[in-house]
Amino acid sequence: QVQVVESGGGLVQPGGSLRLSCAASGSIFNINAMGWYRQAPGKERELVATTTSGTNTHYADSVKGRFTISRDNAKNMVYLQMSSLKPEDTAVYYCKADVVDYDTRFVIAYWGQGTQVTVSS
Repeated sequence: QVQVVESGGGLVQPGGSLRLSCAASGSIFNINAMGWYRQAPGKERELVATTTSGTNTHYADSVKGRFTISRDNAKNMVYLQMSSLKPEDTAVYYCKADVVDYDTRFVIAYWGQGTQVTVSS
């Protein structure tokens, strides 16, 4: 079993910053990609940012230049530094980890429970 837990969400004013953290634990041999997704009310879940080893990154156009994804491979953690936040960034943010299972070596995608980010004055 693998657990993925996010933290760091909250209420922030427009233009402010927030840092999300995500930790994966359990039966992990390795983790391929880790990433952040978000889902706003009435909308589909969308990709925010992903990274493989921490050097290869991909961002949604809407967050480029404002958000930075980083990863601590030793700790199986991924972070999302969010700056210049806008009201349209309001959403539940989910962490996803593509885990290579320790016993089977199968790659399985695990999701966290989500953390709410609200950008409002």
